[in-house]
Parts: sequence; C-alpha cells; structure tokens
Amino acid sequence: MIPWIAHGAAFPPADCALKQPNGLLAASSTAELTLERLVQAYQGGIFPWYSEGQPALWWSPDPRTVLFTAELHLSRSLGKQLRAVVRDAHLDLRADVDFEAVMRACAAPRAGQDGTWITEEILRAYAELARRDLAHSIELRHGEQLIGGLYGVCLGRMFFGESMFSRAPGASKIALAALVAILRREGVAMIDCQQHSAHLTSLGAREIPRATFLEQVAVAVRGAPVSWSSYRGVRLNLLLSDH
Repeated sequence: MIPWIAHGAAFPPADCALKQPNGLLAASSTAELTLERLVQAYQGGIFPWYSEGQPALWWSPDPRTVLFTAELHLSRSLGKQLRAVVRDAHLDLRADVDFEAVMRACAAPRAGQDGTWITEEILRAYAELARRDLAHSIELRHGEQLIGGLYGVCLGRMFFGESMFSRAPGASKIALAALVAILRREGVAMIDCQQHSAHLTSLGAREIPRATFLEQVAVAVRGAPVSWSSYRGVRLNLLLSDH
C-alpha cells in the first residue's frame, strides 16, 4: 500500500518508498501535476512516472542513477562526432527553441516499448515549467529538421534529466554533451538520471545511495539559478570544444 496525496498534503519522506517496485512512494490525482507540486517533488528528490489511465505515481528510487558532470564519458567515436558538429554548418545546437517539440519527440513510440509515460497531462505540466524558466531543452537540428534532443528540470544548481531522443545516430549524446558543457560552466555538479540504463552507464552515469543523492540535492536546489538566458538564441556547437 502507498499513501494517496490529497491536494495540499505533503509528500511522505522519500525513505518510505517501496523496495518493490523500487522507489514507488505515493499516488495522487493527475490534477496534482501543478508547477508548485512538481517543484516540491523535485526539491525532495521525487518525480512523477505513470502510464495513461493511471493516477499520478510518484517515485524516489534507491539507489539513484546520476551523472556527475565531471564524469561524462566520451568514447573515441563520440569524441570524433562532437568535433565534427563543431565544424558542421548544417548542424545547429540550441537551447529552448521548441520545448514542446522535444517532449513530443521523446513521447513518440519506440521499438520495444508499449506506450509512453509522457502523457498530455505531463506535457502540459512541464511546458508550464518551461514557461517559468524551470525546465529546459537542448535541441539538435540538421537544417530545419529536429534530429535529437533532451529536456529536464533545473532548480538552482541542480539539473533533473527527464528524457532524450534521437532521429539520427548519436544525436541525443550530442545534446547531452552540450548540456554537460553548459552545466560545467555554471558550476552544476550533478544530473539526475533517475533510473539505471545501460545507455546512461556507457556515458558515465552511476548509482549512488538515495540518502547521498537527497543530501546533495538539498544543497544544490538552494543555489542561484542557472542563467539560461545566456544560452538562448545562440548556436551552442562551439561548447562541444570544451570536451
């Protein structure tokens, strides 16, 4: 049994989450996917994840998968690809050009997956975060075509990664490398990756105890906000030279 979060009620402590399924903490109406509730959740190391037709389910897994920005792993082939993007005038890396398009691309059906957790309620909720400068996207285009990207929530000096997509080989990795370059410049030490995957592990992500994660988040979210306005409206390709 997990608690039902009524409107205005606080989340239970993250260490009350179930071991199986790992991290399931609480449920609520999808009407609780408000800006205020989402900020409260992320500040406490909690995120929503559920399928169409379910109530909103709130999670805080233990251990937690994170990518320390100093530990991004670039394979030889990815490093070569990043250098090519720096020079290629047809490839365009930008921040926050079309946040909703990135979310919809992340929500598109994928091989081996049945449905998506990025419901219309989730899309509307995170689009509102983006309008309030609390959620951001990194986007890679070839000409006018969006070929890869990612999005997540940024509170203080903490970035909570949500999803990424590729329509061309390596496109999401290029977007991640650009994000890491921005976060390193801004003094952001850690990206929340939420749950383990072989793809993220290959890029340097690793698991840490939930208690350690929560301690670091509590400090990071109180930091001064990242100046995302410095990265909008400009090509970010040259940031890849930082790697």
